[in-house]
Amino acid sequence: MSDEIVEISGGDAGASKTFPMQCSAIRKSGHVLIKGRPCKVVEMTTSKTGKHGHAKVHLVGIDIFTGKKYEDICPSTHNMDIPNVQRLDYQLIDIDTNGFFSLMDTNGEVKDDIRVPESDLGKEIRDKFETGDSYAITVIKAMEEETAVAIKPMPK
Repeated sequence: MSDEIVEISGGDAGASKTFPMQCSAIRKSGHVLIKGRPCKVVEMTTSKTGKHGHAKVHLVGIDIFTGKKYEDICPSTHNMDIPNVQRLDYQLIDIDTNGFFSLMDTNGEVKDDIRVPESDLGKEIRDKFETGDSYAITVIKAMEEETAVAIKPMPK
């Protein structure tokens, strides 16, 4: 028998950041990876089968984090990567001086690594937080990125 010590350090649940889907099965308002960025499909057109045998799908998507527009063309029978997108609600506890949220999930875990958006939504969140009422922040997560996308009053 060997006296070697094998150390196993951490791991994850094995959930992938993306999964494949046939291009023709992607739908408007769904999500797709275009040029490595998670996008929401806003426009989708399919061309007829040409002399080379494949109908082409033209996809236009808006990056769910930056709002930048991306386009891609893919044969309808080929697979495209679809990002695993999660929407989570957190209770807003605090906004620190560096511009980061302090958020609590339903299990009581505190998360403080999400920055307040530099948009009208960020201004709205700061204004509502100043009133002292309880609010829930909706966070969207995909491809190891997270951002706040909405604010709503906490249910009483």
